[in-house]
Amino acid sequence: MGSPRAHADVVPLPEATRTWFAISWQTFGGPAGQIAVMQHHLVDQKRWIGQRRFLHALNYCMLLPGPEAQQLAIYTGWLLNGLRGGLIAGTLFVLPGILALLGLTVLYLAAGTTDVVSGLFAGLAPAVIAIVVQAVQRVGRRALAHPLLVALAVASFVALTVFAVPFPVVVLAAGAAGWLAARWLPALRVLGRDDGDDGPPPLVSDDALHHDPPTPRRAVVIVAVGLVVWFTPVALAALLLGADSVYVDQGLFFSGAALVTFGGAYAVLAYVAQQAVDVYGWLAPGEMVNGLALAETTPGPLIMVVQFVAGLGAYRDPGALDPWAGMLVGSLLVTWVTFVPCFLFIFLGAPYVERLRHHHHLTAALTGITAAVVGVIASLAVYFAVHTLFDATRTFTWGPVAVELPVLGSWDPLAFGLTTLALGLLLGRGWSPLRTLGVCAALGLVVALVG
Repeated sequence: MGSPRAHADVVPLPEATRTWFAISWQTFGGPAGQIAVMQHHLVDQKRWIGQRRFLHALNYCMLLPGPEAQQLAIYTGWLLNGLRGGLIAGTLFVLPGILALLGLTVLYLAAGTTDVVSGLFAGLAPAVIAIVVQAVQRVGRRALAHPLLVALAVASFVALTVFAVPFPVVVLAAGAAGWLAARWLPALRVLGRDDGDDGPPPLVSDDALHHDPPTPRRAVVIVAVGLVVWFTPVALAALLLGADSVYVDQGLFFSGAALVTFGGAYAVLAYVAQQAVDVYGWLAPGEMVNGLALAETTPGPLIMVVQFVAGLGAYRDPGALDPWAGMLVGSLLVTWVTFVPCFLFIFLGAPYVERLRHHHHLTAALTGITAAVVGVIASLAVYFAVHTLFDATRTFTWGPVAVELPVLGSWDPLAFGLTTLALGLLLGRGWSPLRTLGVCAALGLVVALVG
């Protein structure tokens, strides 16, 4: 068949919209589960896109900072319906999670000191530790295929946990190390490939999918429009609420965080937790664990936890606004600056995806970053464990070393018991994170009501 117009819809837009709406309410279970849902609907059931083309898109999204599952939704929406399809797919993918977490944030702020809510979070926080440990195991099994990559993971963990090296520095150093090492280790230039299974034949050929010529003019227009859309809300907050307001601080900080979110939400959360708790004081260490627990129970990308962080920080320092209005503005502003870059990256880079896919040095850099991500997630697990399993901590400093250590006498027997249970359910019994969270929350609630 001949090549279609670049802007033609491959499938009817109303039907595609209904499909993305259905997908958006099934995006539980982290990126693996979200990608599996899209695979089922788009590749296996609708057969709108082939297996290899779907994996091709996923490989590109893995190169980018940000939630790869949402970027995959934007990319496949763009393939099927152009710019409109990408905007609809990416927006619907995160909308249910935004609304759900906003409601849970309101509940947390309104009733966070009651026995019922305290009991629920006493059960959820230990389960989150187990979930992060499981993430270390899963990512490590896939990423650490060479002794050098193991060394990179260990070095990243030590740099973050012992020497408090900034997260962006760790990511950049790991990427540079992977790029340099690939000169002597060609295996680092190749990421894991698919198993060769093409899946069911698609109803739409690859040639019929949407495409745009990768012209310089197109790139300049997309970058210009994208930057204006990205930062206009931050500029409005500075104009209306003051350049020194919490909203501007949050907008700029999380805009920067969106650019270094390689390796999924777990990787960047250690950086977010350190800055939000220790530098800006938007929330307490234990509340970061609570926010992650809430994000685990809602649909959409796990990075949505930044909405909770911003909501609490703005509620407690609302400036000229009412606290509840401040919470709403902070939550939505940070959600905006976190997810708008995903659209910019996809719309800008999609026409160049074939070139990027075969760029061996870029692949080697990504391999180094992926190895470092294992150490970063392990650092996050230690951070959560220290603040969940113990009621008090102390900071040990010696030259460049700065380590936060628990006060052993402040250990929490309930937290230890529930963490052990959660690890057994997740790693030993193979339970899903959502099911494990439910059991631990119920046990925490029972203990709170009884005790």
